[in-house]
Amino acid sequence: MDSPEEGPPPLLTEPEDGVPFVIDTARGLQRCADALAAGTGPVAVDAERASGFRYGQRAFLVQLKREGSGLWLIDPEPFTTLAPVQEALDGVEWILHAASQDLPCLAELGMHPHSLFDTELAARLAGLPRVSLGAVVESLLGVRLAKEHSAADWSKRPLPQDWLRYAALDVELLIPLRESLTQLLRDQDKLDWAEQEFEHLRTHRPVTIPRSERWRKASGVNRLKSPRKLAVLRELWAARENMAETKDIAPGHILPDSALVAAADEVPRTVPQLLSIKGFYGRAAKREAPKWLRAIESGTKNTQAPDPKRRAVGPPPPRTWKDRNPLAFRRYRTARDWLNHRADELELMPETLLTPAVLKQLCWTPPEVLDLDGVSAALRDLGARPWQIEQCAAIVTVAMLDPEPLESF
Repeated sequence: MDSPEEGPPPLLTEPEDGVPFVIDTARGLQRCADALAAGTGPVAVDAERASGFRYGQRAFLVQLKREGSGLWLIDPEPFTTLAPVQEALDGVEWILHAASQDLPCLAELGMHPHSLFDTELAARLAGLPRVSLGAVVESLLGVRLAKEHSAADWSKRPLPQDWLRYAALDVELLIPLRESLTQLLRDQDKLDWAEQEFEHLRTHRPVTIPRSERWRKASGVNRLKSPRKLAVLRELWAARENMAETKDIAPGHILPDSALVAAADEVPRTVPQLLSIKGFYGRAAKREAPKWLRAIESGTKNTQAPDPKRRAVGPPPPRTWKDRNPLAFRRYRTARDWLNHRADELELMPETLLTPAVLKQLCWTPPEVLDLDGVSAALRDLGARPWQIEQCAAIVTVAMLDPEPLESF
């Protein structure tokens, strides 16, 4: 008799000890800090933002769980800092999933990890096919998480109970998940690689685009060819940013990028002309029309118009290399193909083995001395970790010294 098919893993819909009350007073915050300080082992941490609803990326809920301390939910809005929690966790390892998303908003609250374990990054290094929290928990712990409300407006007050339940589940299983991932990485001889990645993530501050230049990333900006129109877009963008920050609203809720670009392209002079542009509709657009027209006028009169040919720092897109720099193109394609093969052997995604940006920069601007030491030093200067250099330097060196002929591409 055939055995019945196994059903789906059990669904976890509630934290083991229930959903705690949200901490929003100084006394409650100190009680939370005292409990966390009395706990043992690492602490699971998560944060919820209101991306797409509020201006900026600040946290509107912080979740923490530690053995012996219980699970805590903190509303950061009443506090200028969560320093008591930071002090309680001095020297404690943090466990986060996709830490790069939450570390900046936690830093705004005065919270910085002493050491770090990122379960998403660990899952990538372990070669798991899906690395979302729900997928990793189901794969390694045999439990499904009730996942919803990820795109909710977490600035809402009071937060609905089912939202709080969702948020609590984000940290409920991070501690046992860390243990499973640690064992998996140890079995694959990748635990040292993971520790290098975690420390890089904890200490590295990625380069961000200055606020004054973010308008260059507007969707459709390539439509604008003249410095004058770019100057108009820059002024419109700045006006929207100021308005969004003042009202604490996501800029896209005021006007979409497409409306700003269209206005910069058409340069309307009157309110009717402005309101005829797609995106400028409704009473709010009519009420703010004088501000938009002033920004447009300021852009047309600006004597320091931006350079339309300005490029981002770094090499041009590789698709242009074949004609502009055939040798760099051959080196890049050969090295990329060989690294892809090595990534398959290690059960890694190629971008985990070596980020495309590092490989592009190295092939476009190779070291003066093209040997193993020179390539290793260049990789180090570009931010590659020791384990990546160990795995990639020889492959890249040989590929750059003996690239495939152009005809093979």
